[in-house]
Amino acid sequence: MEQIKNQLDKILLKTQRPARYVGGELNSVVKERSQVDFRFAFCFPDTYEVGMSHLGMKILYAELNDMDGVWCERVFAPESDMEALMRQNGIPLYGLESMDPIRGFDMIGFTLQYELSFTAVLNMLDLAGLPVRSADRESLAPLVVAGGPCACNPEPVADFIDLFMLGEGEEVLPELVQLYRAARAEGLSKREFLLRASQLGGVYVPSLYDVDYNPDGTVHSVTPQDGAPAVVKKRVIQDLDKVYFPKSFIVPFVEPVHDRSMIEVLRGCIRGCRFCQAGFIYRPFREKSPETLDRDARNLTCTTGYDEISLSSLSTSDYSKLEDLLDRLLCWTDGEKVNLSLPSLRVDNFSEKLLEQVAKVRKSGLTFAPEAGTQRMRDVINKNVTEEEVIRTCTTAFQGGYTAVKLYFMLGLPTETEEDLKGIVDLAQKVVDLYYSLPNKPKGRGVTVTISVAGFVPKPFTPFQFEPQATVEQLHQKQKYLLSCVSSRKINVNYHDAETSALEGVLARGDRCLCSVIETAWKNGCNLDGWDNHFRYDTWMQAFEVCGIDPLFYSSRARSYDEALPWDHLDYGVSKRFFIEENKRAHADACTPNCRQQCSGCGANRLNADGRCHL
Repeated sequence: MEQIKNQLDKILLKTQRPARYVGGELNSVVKERSQVDFRFAFCFPDTYEVGMSHLGMKILYAELNDMDGVWCERVFAPESDMEALMRQNGIPLYGLESMDPIRGFDMIGFTLQYELSFTAVLNMLDLAGLPVRSADRESLAPLVVAGGPCACNPEPVADFIDLFMLGEGEEVLPELVQLYRAARAEGLSKREFLLRASQLGGVYVPSLYDVDYNPDGTVHSVTPQDGAPAVVKKRVIQDLDKVYFPKSFIVPFVEPVHDRSMIEVLRGCIRGCRFCQAGFIYRPFREKSPETLDRDARNLTCTTGYDEISLSSLSTSDYSKLEDLLDRLLCWTDGEKVNLSLPSLRVDNFSEKLLEQVAKVRKSGLTFAPEAGTQRMRDVINKNVTEEEVIRTCTTAFQGGYTAVKLYFMLGLPTETEEDLKGIVDLAQKVVDLYYSLPNKPKGRGVTVTISVAGFVPKPFTPFQFEPQATVEQLHQKQKYLLSCVSSRKINVNYHDAETSALEGVLARGDRCLCSVIETAWKNGCNLDGWDNHFRYDTWMQAFEVCGIDPLFYSSRARSYDEALPWDHLDYGVSKRFFIEENKRAHADACTPNCRQQCSGCGANRLNADGRCHL
């Protein structure tokens, strides 16, 4: 510890943001080493600012540190300036709380939030002084584990991670810690421990599964070994009112991406948007009570000093008791000058009363996600939002004093035509025209409508997992055409980098053959690929060429319904049969009602203890 501290004193002022690397923030946990028998390094494979915004990390960090004898520390990916100095001075990757090298910890855990963080995982292992491949780490400690949304298809990084935790971690992670302690006391080898861990619900040990391929490169079979389960089912928390939630969060020294307290109002989603992976892998739909949320919000306000609380979920306006919750919160947040943020609002249930409540604390523009510009395209993706609802919602917002609206769309969706692309701009223009047609619009102020367009990426565990992705060239053509349709200065257009979307599409639906590509790209300098200033598309394409793999095989190839997909042996609750039926309905331009209107038989009710949906 002292050695690293002394070395850091010499280099920190040479870095762009030294406060990222020193720890010591309010509410961080420091324990006596003599009182600890298990050490966990919680690694976020991105920068401090991004990682410190992540709610899941805050929850699991606090939960582990509340366990007797367990010390969880935070580890973030250093920026390139800090990494260079660490390598030059022989400083290994360390935990922020103790400044101890994490290679001496019992367990190193990564949260996989984004496919383009995969090279950062390898880079952090290397900075820690550890072999990046699981097979080359022979001892039990440190065990390298991972979870998060990208663990739903862990195959592209299966050679680097000892085990994956599928689904929600509040129960399975403490169970895994206790299992490790027992195995260490018994003197078990790494393999003996992994065999035992594979019997825990929600734990997937990739080394216990043999993957065979067909001559065309598709998966033929995935065969479990040594008693590992044939299908690994994700873990689900049954009662959100009883699940662990911290009374305090660490208050960062450097402003994070989301600089506020967060309370999680619900998990899952009642919508069935066919492109949305989160909407399916987080099922079933569950809510916290207003009483629980009010208590959590009060605790965080008292212990952090934040003056803003974000009501976090996939679709906050679908919370069945939202108005009750806002009434409870506003009765004390108004007096304490604490703002409320509702980041996930839908246009089809945005009422005047909700606007009144939001307007009390939110003065910036409103953001909505029609996702597609024409009704046919919205029916294809099952967005279940009409143009009339978009216009009605914008009318409510403009009459309430708002003058800025941001609309999210996707580019390259299945069956998309130029008419659908032009519809994006047409819809934005109708919103502009609407503003100037209102007699009671804010006087003396113009309107701004921002179109934000992301390239569509087919993801596992969605009805579009079978669809080809648009190539880089096709996405560029679509972006160019979209811009040509804009004629108003009141409309701004932002769009995502096509090359980034293309690589995300490859990694999202990849198999174990991509492990060599990821390792090659990393060895050739790829790291922190989610950042434009770090992303090296040409280097990635060279890695594919060196490994003899065509990236379009994974991104831009349609899958047949009977193809064995790399993730078919993992169970996230929603059946493949349902995804097939939804894909057929998409090609028929047919909608599926949301879960409150009618059960569509997706299968997620199997994950509830009583086998029923609770809507």
